[in-house]
Amino acid sequence: MSILKKGILVVSFGTSVLKALKNCIQATEQEIGKEFKGYEVRRAFTSGVIIRKLKREMKLNIDTVSEALDKMKYEGFSEVYVQPLHIMPGDEYDKIICDVKKYEAFFDRLIVGKPVLYRKDDYTIAAEALKSQIPDLREGEAVVLMGHGSSHPCNASYVMFQYILDDMGMKKIFVGTVEGYPVIENIIPKLKENKIRNITLMPFMLVAGDHALNDMAGEDSSSWKEILKNKGFQVSTYIHGLGENKAFQKIYVQHVKDCIKGNLFMNEKVKV
Repeated sequence: MSILKKGILVVSFGTSVLKALKNCIQATEQEIGKEFKGYEVRRAFTSGVIIRKLKREMKLNIDTVSEALDKMKYEGFSEVYVQPLHIMPGDEYDKIICDVKKYEAFFDRLIVGKPVLYRKDDYTIAAEALKSQIPDLREGEAVVLMGHGSSHPCNASYVMFQYILDDMGMKKIFVGTVEGYPVIENIIPKLKENKIRNITLMPFMLVAGDHALNDMAGEDSSSWKEILKNKGFQVSTYIHGLGENKAFQKIYVQHVKDCIKGNLFMNEKVKV
């Protein structure tokens, strides 16, 4: 009698910063593995650029979603739960859905989980999880979060998250993006309106990778740190991705549980 093989494919955009790979992605994968003992945990990245860079420069081979599912198909997995580590359901999440749909016929059960921000309640849960890394903010102090941002319609997730933070009384936390809206120039007037003088910059991303190290905390004049310093603010940086935050790791664990238990809306399922 053959044993049914069950697996969890943990998918992230990826990073070429090995410290961030270990502290954020690998740590989250390990947390998922500890929770689901009877499941084999695999890894995939959605960024071809990062996959090629890791292979070329570090001799590290990471599968794409299709490559990982191909292997699991040939190795006889019957159930696969694909859990993205993305923050919002944007372009990268859409790519996962498209890739997974090609493999529906090869598994008895193939389901894609939610990113961090999806349903309304997810925003409140994420805001609560964020509290564990927010310092006590005195008068004149604030935290500015750097999200990735996108041209995808789901870039609106960042604006909704700002509303949720405000409604939860976390009014000294401001959300911006590198490649979407709002950008840092949209946030500076709000900081001045609120008489903020001291700012802590934090990545609102799974990993503290290239964007956090350079676009947020770099020494170049175009980094958020230098832009804010040139506007007269005192700036400190917090170089840790959300993947290091145990509360965010628990969010991903819960989303895998939702997949396994079928606790999803019908239109959220790739296959039941």
